[in-house]
Amino acid sequence: MRLATAQQMRNLDAAAATGFGIPGIVLMENAGRATVAAILRRWGDPNDRDFGILVGPGNNGGDGLVIARHLHELGGRPTVYLLAAPDKVKGDAAINLDAVRRLLIPVLQVPDEEALAPAIAGFDKHFLLVDALFGTGLQRPLAGLYLEAIQAVNRCPRPVVAVDLPSGLNSDNGQPLGECVRADLTVTLGLAKPGLFLYPGRELAGVLEIVDIGIPPAAQEQVGPFLEGLEAHAMGALLPRRLPTAHKGTCGHLLLVAGSTGKTGAALLAARAGLRAGAGLVSMAVPTDLNLVFEIAQAETMSLPMPGSGAGYLSVASLAAMREALAGKQAVAMGPGLGTARETMDLVITLYREIALPMVVDADGLNCLAGHIDLLSQASAPRILTPHPGEMARLLGKGVTEVQADRLAMASHFAREHGVILVLKGAATVVAAPDGRVAVNSSGNAGMAAGGMGDVLTGLIGGLLAQGCGAWEAACLGVFAHGLAADRLAVHMRRGYLASEVADALPKVLTELADCGPLDVTL
Repeated sequence: MRLATAQQMRNLDAAAATGFGIPGIVLMENAGRATVAAILRRWGDPNDRDFGILVGPGNNGGDGLVIARHLHELGGRPTVYLLAAPDKVKGDAAINLDAVRRLLIPVLQVPDEEALAPAIAGFDKHFLLVDALFGTGLQRPLAGLYLEAIQAVNRCPRPVVAVDLPSGLNSDNGQPLGECVRADLTVTLGLAKPGLFLYPGRELAGVLEIVDIGIPPAAQEQVGPFLEGLEAHAMGALLPRRLPTAHKGTCGHLLLVAGSTGKTGAALLAARAGLRAGAGLVSMAVPTDLNLVFEIAQAETMSLPMPGSGAGYLSVASLAAMREALAGKQAVAMGPGLGTARETMDLVITLYREIALPMVVDADGLNCLAGHIDLLSQASAPRILTPHPGEMARLLGKGVTEVQADRLAMASHFAREHGVILVLKGAATVVAAPDGRVAVNSSGNAGMAAGGMGDVLTGLIGGLLAQGCGAWEAACLGVFAHGLAADRLAVHMRRGYLASEVADALPKVLTELADCGPLDVTL
């Protein structure tokens, strides 16, 4: 699913008009009609119902005026609240304002805060409110009349439909520009916007529906490349093909470098997920004095006790044995439960730089690298880093709040600068590549806020790498399947399900992805 920035949407509108002869007023008509169709699908026949349409001075307001016309034609009783002086309404929006007036649809002019108070008194009488104040063009926090209007909408107990995106939301990063409309349904136009996939925008938008407004696909090709929203249909195509003659030796061998005293569970979860991802074999390079734990706990894995390891942790003294362990492996996962002892840190840095296999690095692997990010670009093969916001903050030397304020920009810049695939975990996980590709995940839920989930993701991505997935494909597929497995559990358990249960749900989810067809665009 393509996600378009605000600038790309402006470019698309221009390309449709200049390159394909589709004027803005046609796109505006299509947008209004499609929004009314979405309202009907959710709330039924509008006949004999009252609707409040809040209209701003720009094209988003023009969409709202088209909505008023179509609701009127269907027997509804729309009232337009025009939050601008009429002479401020220009172009295509002005044409539709004239049409609304000719149809004798009530238009209440609300040019200032003083005029807003009596208008607000009428909000509660409506069946629902339509927010057509501001679209993707808004770049600064609202104040005065518009701020008070948004606050009034949020106080109103009636359902709210946002046209394109909730007014007051930054289209590109999902952050409110001060106050933002809280919508029950957002009907976004043409293409989805990144801010509708990222939190808190994703929550403020309510149910998201993406509607076609007639922008030619050829115009999209002129304007791209776009960000990507991860969805099931595209993910299924990334799964490695498995022949009927496959055996464990042809399905990939993952080496897991993990575990230390008190953190054996993290390593075991990663190993379990690697197997559940479909890897033919998983071997675990572990501290010698913890080997018995791994021998007993996971019957399907092989453990490789590393000589020269320290008291309960892996050491750079194990380097020679670790190099030998790489024979016959197709991928490496490093970090879960590894610890951050000085000797372990030296081992991690060396392995990161010299192993000529694709590698996913998480948890303590990232913590060991945090003071050495200048080395990240020196790897001998593709690297996937999977930090949560705290680990990302340590890598960057920034605060978590700063990281979370613009996740897309943080992930994209880091991936380009250091030549890695960056998976910035959290609600709406972001995946970024060195070549500029960026994807936002749509799966997962709050029940995943529990220990071990990241270890499962590490093993899952590692297992996909071992089976021959490219680094970008393994990261995107792993992130989406991980969240989808949790979503399937959340149908019956909103919280309290375990990371091991997410791992065990992976085979069914991967089968589901392989078999799925095109999805409805309603999320």
